[in-house]
Amino acid sequence: MTDYFEVHGRDGAARRGELRLASPVSTPALVADADADADADAGAGDDGTDPGTGDVDRPDAGVARAVLADAGSEWVADRDPPAGDESRLTVLPHRALPAGTPAAVQEAFAPDPQDVDFPSAAVISRETAADHGADAYVLSGAAGLVGHAAAFVDAVTSVRESVPPDSALYLPGVATPANVATLVYAGVDLVDADRAVVRGTEGHYLTTDGHAFLNDLEGLPCACPACQRGREAFGREACAEHNVHALAAALGAARRRVREGRLRDYLEGQARHEQWLTAVVRRLDREWAYLEQRTPLVRTAEMTAATEDTIRRVEIQRFARRVTERYRNRFDHPLVVVPCSARKPYGDSRSHGQFHDAVQYRAHKVSVTSPIGVVPQELELTYPAQHYDSVVTGHWSANEVEFVADVLERYLRRNDYPEVIAHVPEDYRPITDRVEDALDREFTYTVADHPTTGDSLGNLATELKGELKYGKRERQHNTVRAVADYQFGPGAGDDLFEGLRVRGSHPGLQAHDDDGEQLAVVTRNYGTLAFTLAGAHRWVESDVPTKRVAIDDFVPHGSVLAPGVVDADETIRVGDEVVVEGPSAFGVGRAGMSGPEMVRSTRGIASEVRHVEET
Repeated sequence: MTDYFEVHGRDGAARRGELRLASPVSTPALVADADADADADAGAGDDGTDPGTGDVDRPDAGVARAVLADAGSEWVADRDPPAGDESRLTVLPHRALPAGTPAAVQEAFAPDPQDVDFPSAAVISRETAADHGADAYVLSGAAGLVGHAAAFVDAVTSVRESVPPDSALYLPGVATPANVATLVYAGVDLVDADRAVVRGTEGHYLTTDGHAFLNDLEGLPCACPACQRGREAFGREACAEHNVHALAAALGAARRRVREGRLRDYLEGQARHEQWLTAVVRRLDREWAYLEQRTPLVRTAEMTAATEDTIRRVEIQRFARRVTERYRNRFDHPLVVVPCSARKPYGDSRSHGQFHDAVQYRAHKVSVTSPIGVVPQELELTYPAQHYDSVVTGHWSANEVEFVADVLERYLRRNDYPEVIAHVPEDYRPITDRVEDALDREFTYTVADHPTTGDSLGNLATELKGELKYGKRERQHNTVRAVADYQFGPGAGDDLFEGLRVRGSHPGLQAHDDDGEQLAVVTRNYGTLAFTLAGAHRWVESDVPTKRVAIDDFVPHGSVLAPGVVDADETIRVGDEVVVEGPSAFGVGRAGMSGPEMVRSTRGIASEVRHVEET
């Protein structure tokens, strides 16, 4: 059971949390050796530096203190247990065995797990990772993973899956200013400055984009206290001090990005400075189950699509899968394929306003864009369709063409249209040509020179001449049902909203039943459905799979904490709409954890509760 660590927010596998020592520490954070700090304080000079440890002054802000208790020894009957306290994280006794030692041998020499009443960390390997009741887990041999992308990803993901989700993961001897953001992205909560210090004493000046040899530096491109002494007084001891400050600053930047939900945006550029870090990010993208379970369904932060790596992001792949596997077109009209717009949602842009004036509800509009793929008009508000910004060059890369064409092809194989009108500029033709060939079907092209010129818009309007318009009621009903399909699965819109009455305007559509009782609303921020109690009851009684959170015998008010969860659907993701049920209560709200994390955690908010009733 975790007593001294709690996760407060998630950004994929990255987390922000709190290590609840006597002086709480926000994670991800640096860990300093408490015993070494005590020795340093005893011999420190007036300038606060430690002459006994190479003149290295570790920043105090956001630093957890750790003490190593009887490292490498067995905890035997005649040996007193470590005398931990709440001011520091005590690393419990363990056996340090060489990397690659068989799991059976490691288990044979491992001391018995101990139940202690102070903040503790257990040392584990990839083979012995399990729930030992500790607040943190130290991955032995972590330093040997540096530079080996496959081994690093395999070790971190397997260990993270094996230890409790509400415990901290500590990788010692690994972190540098250049790699710490990648470590956090993979799921690491605690790091130390050991590697940065050693590299400094070897004469390596570390930065977020790599390193330089101390002897090659003509100036100091940094404003930290160590660098303020000037180049002439800057030796290896000062270099080590600088490295620690640079690491702390890089970790602070990563922590802020996690809080904003934008660590991946930062990492796509920052990790490219070292080949193994780029390889780590790309290998993590292949760990779909690991990342998808931990990636929120919705966010308010804008996604910056600045590199082709964005295409592999969970949010992008999840949207494309749901559009091509769950969404079903309900309009009996031609399809008009249009380009995206810089302004989001598309309907607020000038260009899409011009497209609308030409179409006039006589066709179904779908936007084609990189990196999202295909966005039906009903899902223009649904995350991430209105939450991204991409680099516009007027040229599609081969990877973009392949991805978007594949999504459009799958979309058209699932949805049949009497005619496909491609109102797109010339640079979109590699995509549409590829789809035409794959489907053995000809599209109608209406752009003369640019999609928004008078001639092009006139061609589009002429092509739709004679088509009957669909009404406001049909548009509203189809939007609510399309969002339900996307959110809950194929056919959910029809099952949940039979006899639907829609009020309000888009965005903010309200779904009501035949008696006028409100069932749900389409949220403006995320473009997803939020149920009322009546809607939640209908969901439970329908054939649509329900995302349930089973709780103990109490009535929640505002939120459900993890200790109160008895069981949860394993498909629940952060941000999902969930039904909360127990012997005394029935409610509906939004998930704060994934389903598996709710079941395995002993701390943290499992779900916010919007509406609840006693049963």
